[in-house]
Order: sequence, then C-alpha cells, then structure tokens
Amino acid sequence: MKIVCFDLEGVLVPEFWEEFSRATKIPELMKTTRDEPNYDKLMQMRMKVLKEHGFTFSEIMKVVNKMEPLPGAKKFMDWIKTCAQPVILTGSYYEYITPLVEKIGSPFMIANNLKISPSGEIIGYKLREKDGKVEMVKRFKEAGFEVIAVGDSFNDLEMLKGADKGIIFRGAPKLLEQEKGFPHAETYEELKKILEKIL
Repeated sequence: MKIVCFDLEGVLVPEFWEEFSRATKIPELMKTTRDEPNYDKLMQMRMKVLKEHGFTFSEIMKVVNKMEPLPGAKKFMDWIKTCAQPVILTGSYYEYITPLVEKIGSPFMIANNLKISPSGEIIGYKLREKDGKVEMVKRFKEAGFEVIAVGDSFNDLEMLKGADKGIIFRGAPKLLEQEKGFPHAETYEELKKILEKIL
C-alpha cells in the first residue's frame, strides 16, 4: 500500500485565510504561504490583525461553517482511497479545519493547534513539530512505505522533494517557474491520470 500525502488548503479545500479576508474585507489576510514562505512571520501578522479588529475564534468558525471543499475534491478522495492510503499533512489547525476535512470523507490528518483564550481570542499557535510535513514523509519512508506527495505552495516544497514522487497541483506561478522538474496538474482528472501511472 502506497501513502499519498496531500497538502490541504488550495489542494482539497479553499484557502481559509483568503475566505476570511473576503468575508471581513481585510486585504492583509489574503496573504498565504504562496506569498510569504516564512510561516511564523505570516501567522504573527494574522494574529496581530485579528487582535486589532477584535475577531475571536467564533468569527473564524462562522466563515469555516460556510465553506465547502473544492469542486470535485470529495469524489477524488473517494477514488484515492480505493488504491492508496491518503494522509493530509497541513500547516492548518485542528480547531477550525476539522469540519472541512469531514466534508471530504475525514481522511487521516496531521495538523497543528491554536492557543485560544477563555474569551475566544487567538493568542498563539503550537506547531506539532518544525518542518512537520517533510518529517512525517521521512517517517513513513522509514516504516517501509512508498510515499507520493501532492502540494501547491512553497511550504510544500520540502515534502515534495522528500517523497519518493512529488506532484504540484494548481501550483503558485512562482513555484512552477522555480520547480520545473515536478509533474504538474491543474484539475483532479489530470492529477488522477498522473497518480494512476504511479499507483
């Protein structure tokens, strides 16, 4: 059985912070790891903006509860389960992303945790481990699994390089320009065709 490790946001579900930016009309929150590779810098900016505007975790969940997976994601995940073991490796947070993952069939997910005050203010975050995506890929390989990785952003790059095979899905233009050696798909049908040759 092969393991296929997927980034989550931008690959199977929309980018949460982009959705939150649209809902709140705060343009700074439109930034993702496609724009800012330094994850800590990005999260510090997000928490600062949330605090400035008085947004609590309940506002985050209002947006999440209106979100749906990307069109075709659930059908694709149903297919991948028939021929491989899917694993979600995400820099997102269990506290708000779990309801969205349930909508694609609740595949096994490894994420991070938010620190939330009793009043609902987001006061910090705890990464499960530094470089969590590539570290999990390494462990799967050490356990004897062949690992395929699928991602769209610069923060997926080490995971893609660390896997036996990496695939860029709907990649950021700068990433595609920089990393021309990876197969690239724009639709789930294209991604399925690439995976069918590997699995």
